[in-house]
Amino acid sequence: MGVVMKILFLGDIVGRPGREIIGRILPAYRKDKGVDFVVANGENAAGGSGITVDISEELFRSGVDVITSGDHIWKKKEIYEYLDKTSRLLRPLNYPQGVPGKGWSIVGSANGTKVGVINLVGRVFMDAVDCPFAAVRDAVKKISSETHVIIVDMHAEATSEKVAMGWFLDGTVSVVAGTHTHIQTADEKILPQGTAYITDLGMTGPYDSVIGRRKVEILEHFLTQLPMRFEMAGDDVQMHGVLVTIDDKTGKAVDIKRVQEKYR
Repeated sequence: MGVVMKILFLGDIVGRPGREIIGRILPAYRKDKGVDFVVANGENAAGGSGITVDISEELFRSGVDVITSGDHIWKKKEIYEYLDKTSRLLRPLNYPQGVPGKGWSIVGSANGTKVGVINLVGRVFMDAVDCPFAAVRDAVKKISSETHVIIVDMHAEATSEKVAMGWFLDGTVSVVAGTHTHIQTADEKILPQGTAYITDLGMTGPYDSVIGRRKVEILEHFLTQLPMRFEMAGDDVQMHGVLVTIDDKTGKAVDIKRVQEKYR
């Protein structure tokens, strides 16, 4: 058995409230729990949709090692050039060739172990993109030549597609975690071949809301079907995700626990 390391994987950071809780509690949380590496989905960190260069750097300073994303990564045009410059902010791997950025990277952790991070986006109920299953298979093969610790963000709408990805990758990666729906699921488990899995990490943001937005506008929209601006909520801010313990020699997960930390 190798060195046991802890990886914190956080669900979608939503707007300023999500960024604030990261800044306020993540540094102490990392120290208290002995966390070696942090991955967080940040595609909604800028006002609830998209991410900017400044916000990316803010999250890195707060203790996030790699930021994953999803279909909203393209909302802020300024991020396009930045995606080509950094290996710590990822866009989904299975977009067509020629789009800015990288879909996977290898980054060193606090204990010196290299960690591979892969970002995927689903196709069910979402925009048409390349096959995530074919794309991830090739990426895992490349990353495995350098490290056995591999984390996968499966950013998808359909639970079936996320579950299928977990079974597809069982035994070849350390963690498969779903993002996008902002609702944490209660199905965290270690699959038979040693891959930690959860269908959705949840949201890092305001829970007195409808997935991060003020209730009043969302309810009015559902009642009238009229277009309207959905404002960010700001109360009951929580940081959700999972804390996974991994054997860095084999890349196998030995424990997974849901995280639900409150700020205000």
